[in-house]
Amino acid sequence: MSEPAPPVVAPPPRRRLWLVALPLVVFLALAALFLARLETGGDPSRVPSVLVGRKAPAISLPPLADLRKGGASVPGIDTATLTGKPTLVNVWASWCGPCREEHPLLMKLAQDPRLRLVGLNYKDAPENARRFLGQYGLPYAAVGVDPNGRAAIEWGVYGVPETFVLAPDGTVAHKFVGPLTPEAVNGTLLPLIAKLSAP
Repeated sequence: MSEPAPPVVAPPPRRRLWLVALPLVVFLALAALFLARLETGGDPSRVPSVLVGRKAPAISLPPLADLRKGGASVPGIDTATLTGKPTLVNVWASWCGPCREEHPLLMKLAQDPRLRLVGLNYKDAPENARRFLGQYGLPYAAVGVDPNGRAAIEWGVYGVPETFVLAPDGTVAHKFVGPLTPEAVNGTLLPLIAKLSAP
C-alpha cells in the first residue's frame, strides 16, 4: 500500500503579501522623511505657502475702533501701507493662547526701525482685542479687523498666530506658522530683515 502524497501547499496570495509589506513601506517612507528634515535642518514653523515670492493679496481692513497709540488713532491695514520697507503682518487674536507667548517678541521687534509691524486681528471681539493690547502692549503701527476671517483666507492663513514677512515692494518673502520663537527671530527673521533692508 503506497503512502498518500503530501498535500500541495498553495503559495500565499499576492494580496496577503502586499498587506504584510504595506506597514513596512509606510514606516520606511516616514523614516526617510524624518531623516531628510533632520539633515536639512528644516524649520517646522515654516510651512510652504503659494504666496511666497508673489505680491501679497490686496487688503483693506478697517481699524480696531477706539485703539490709540501716543494719542493718535491706530489706522487699519491697506495694501498701500504694506510697501516701502520690510513689513511683518502678524495674524493674532485675543482668544489665542500662543499669541500671548509670542507677544513679548513682537514688542521688541516693534522697536526695530528697519521694519514695520502690523496686526491682522482675526475673528475677535473688539473689546477683547483692545483689552489684550492694553494688557500686553501695542506693538503694531496698524491693526486691521477681520471679523469673519475673509482676508485671512485670501492670505492662506491656517490659524493664529501666523506672521508674513513682506519685502519693501510688497512681495511675500517668508511665512511663519505658529508663535514666533527667539530661535526663529534670531536665526531666520532678523537675517531676512537685514537682507531686505540692504540698499
